[in-house]
Amino acid sequence: MENTTLVAEPPVSLADTVLTRRKFLGLAAGSAAAMAFYAGEISRHEIEIIHRSITLSGLPDAFAGMRVVQISDLHFELYDEAFFLETVVRRVNALTPDLVVLTGDFVSKGNLPRHIAVTRAYQCAELLSRITCPLRYAILGNHDIIADAAAVTDALVTHGIPVLANSHVPLERDGRRLWLAGIKDALEQRPDLAAALPTAKSDEPVILLAHEPDFADYAVGRKIALFLSGHTHGGQIRLPFLPPLMLPPMGTRYVHGLFTLSDGMQLNVNRGIGAVILPFRFRCPPRNHRHHPESDRLTKIARE
Repeated sequence: MENTTLVAEPPVSLADTVLTRRKFLGLAAGSAAAMAFYAGEISRHEIEIIHRSITLSGLPDAFAGMRVVQISDLHFELYDEAFFLETVVRRVNALTPDLVVLTGDFVSKGNLPRHIAVTRAYQCAELLSRITCPLRYAILGNHDIIADAAAVTDALVTHGIPVLANSHVPLERDGRRLWLAGIKDALEQRPDLAAALPTAKSDEPVILLAHEPDFADYAVGRKIALFLSGHTHGGQIRLPFLPPLMLPPMGTRYVHGLFTLSDGMQLNVNRGIGAVILPFRFRCPPRNHRHHPESDRLTKIARE
């Protein structure tokens, strides 16, 4: 048996309706503010380290298991502070890499006077010089060129970080070689693959540093084993069910992650550390890559 009591519902007044709408608008505004705070202060400072195993054809045994850390797109002091870069450097040192590569966009000029970007370049380079790995190389990105290519290069070189600009260097172990090459920026300069790539023995693998990932299509067929880039920030702001909202030119086809192109060349796109245009990252935290064999979660280089 059920005992049911009928109660008349009081009429809804206009005042109650207005109050409900105000509560809804207040809740929406509060949610937007909370999301902005999360994207600007929490997610922007979260560091995700991606461990990836990459197998290179023809890699000499002497280089098997080589640990490579990639850092990209710092945009130092545009929004990301010195303390954050110090944290990044500590995290890199804790990984004890054999090689550190920095794939461009150390600073941004924006609407500021050029001398401010130049000053920031030297401050950024000084912090990066605290990376304890002695083997470290860089390339410039489009924002570095806009700021002052010569000054950013000088800042890095004088702090012990050589810059590869349409050039290459051999990495040697036990009499065997692996080549590291870097090109000038594809948006603001003239990249020259012929000058950047070694003309030595064709069976020696080549790792190419290039800021813009979509330039990889022009590198197909050039016997490059691994292409490392940044530039895209992974889209920086990634709302659910929507494509990335902020993708730059030459960074729309390969947005983030590892790709294998038609000739077998592997392309890794780093989401970067900093932010541009807006001081936000959402569902796209800053990322370092560490490249390792025998695991698809660790970034070393393995022999095929």
